[in-house]
Amino acid sequence: MPRFISTPGRLEDGTLRIIPLGGLGEIGRNMTVYEFDGKLLIVDCGVLFPEETQPGVDLILPDWEPIRERLDDIVGIVLTHGHEDHIGAVPYLLKLRDDIPLIGSRLTLAFVGAKTKEHRIHPTMRVVADGERLSLGNFDLEFIAVNHSIPDALAVAIRTPAGMVLATGDFKMDQLPLDGRLTDLRAFARLGEEGVDVFMTDSTNADVPGFTTPEAEIGPVIEQVMHRATGRVVVASFASHVHRVQQIVDAAVANGRCVAFVGRSMVRNMGIASELDYLTVPEGTIVDLKVAMELPADRVVFMSTGSQGEPMAVLARMANQEHQISIGEGDTIILASSLIPGNENAVFRVINGLISLGANVIHKGNAKVHVSGHAAAGELLYCYNIVKPKNVIPIHGEPRHLHANAALAIKTGVPAQNTIICENGTVVDMRKGDMWLAGQLDLGFVYVDGSSVGEITDADLKDRRILAEEGFISIFVALDANTGAVIVGPEIQARGFAEDDAVFDEVKPQIIQALVEASAAGTRDVHQFQQVVRRVVGRWVSTKKRRRPMIVPVVIEA
Repeated sequence: MPRFISTPGRLEDGTLRIIPLGGLGEIGRNMTVYEFDGKLLIVDCGVLFPEETQPGVDLILPDWEPIRERLDDIVGIVLTHGHEDHIGAVPYLLKLRDDIPLIGSRLTLAFVGAKTKEHRIHPTMRVVADGERLSLGNFDLEFIAVNHSIPDALAVAIRTPAGMVLATGDFKMDQLPLDGRLTDLRAFARLGEEGVDVFMTDSTNADVPGFTTPEAEIGPVIEQVMHRATGRVVVASFASHVHRVQQIVDAAVANGRCVAFVGRSMVRNMGIASELDYLTVPEGTIVDLKVAMELPADRVVFMSTGSQGEPMAVLARMANQEHQISIGEGDTIILASSLIPGNENAVFRVINGLISLGANVIHKGNAKVHVSGHAAAGELLYCYNIVKPKNVIPIHGEPRHLHANAALAIKTGVPAQNTIICENGTVVDMRKGDMWLAGQLDLGFVYVDGSSVGEITDADLKDRRILAEEGFISIFVALDANTGAVIVGPEIQARGFAEDDAVFDEVKPQIIQALVEASAAGTRDVHQFQQVVRRVVGRWVSTKKRRRPMIVPVVIEA
């Protein structure tokens, strides 16, 4: 991967510039900017969910600093499908310019519309379907049906005078799709015959051999798990995974159970999916949570969020006995989703908590209750052989996924020099089918913390980690303004430091001695006295207690 930071030169006439702002080297916050003839087209605008090393952070957005001063040049945002890692950041970008047109399928835009409504934004939307073509400036867009774990997913072919890009979005080649909607390989082949200059394809399962298991194999397993369950059944999945929810509803009906949606996003999204006929629910199957709480335990299924161990999501609150649904002996929990890298500890913590309460926890590791929505290596090889691209940029994945995808492309005959593994901020230019590296932008993370966006820095997160892991020590000292002699203190308080405050009696004389010596040397500046206190306490606590807490000295003159 390119490691240099190099500002790209001026974009030459007749050249297409491609800039991924997120989604490379990570699973999430997918966003790519295409520039041609002074105009910008954006494909996807998603979020990344925080890891344990990012305490207090709600969401992570793409770093769109490179386009912040060019918002008026954006002709539209194409959204390939309705998952959060592809649409979640849309409201935050629209807050900078709220009339950017949004282009996507019916379900995708319905999900986005619900999100923008919560942010009190009413964007312009253009619904498109597979097989449709649309012109935005010099971008000629064609939309192709692809199969994924959510209905209505689309790939997009972007034609410009510089050449054609085919971006798959997230996809797989399920030959037994629940909704009958296959990935349109005929369209891929037709575009390949026309000439795909750059193929940008999903890398998430590129290191997984063979073919992804069909969704149809999951339903019978879930139905059998429910059949054996004697108590309540709680199923956790992504709030946008319509196909999985459909399977849960079908299994519940087969076992004489009602279904209650739990969690704001789950209730909202499944309401939309049902209203638009993407979710088929027999009358009387869906009940309100209050009604479900009164039903016999063996007659209800709770469909909830929290499959990634999010601390404030429904499942984690159940595990912590902080939710109105209490889990106990005889209850069954099904985690019907994939495990996003980085969430392992949080998920297993929730699983252990539920098991400790007496629940039977079913997950991908011990039963076939989830299949991936992404193409495995065998499917990607098929696509490369059908499309026969001139150049390849693997997208959507961690470095291991991107490299595995590039290796597949090379095996099918794409020249190694025509396969570029990018990272976020890599600038690639293309003209007349030729592609080259044009620069590398220095991008970072944009954190959403409550109502603040972009105000939290990496230094703030480091402080939070220290507070959480090492504790906090404050020292108060009052000095004589004229002589520098200690009048009051040192008074020391600690939090998250698992010993009695009396332990600090040892270091107090050292603090006083250091202040006396600093004063004798002519120090009179309060800030310098605070630094003296910080050094003494820091050295003592590191040597004696092997800890590195946050140290906050407060020195005043009296």
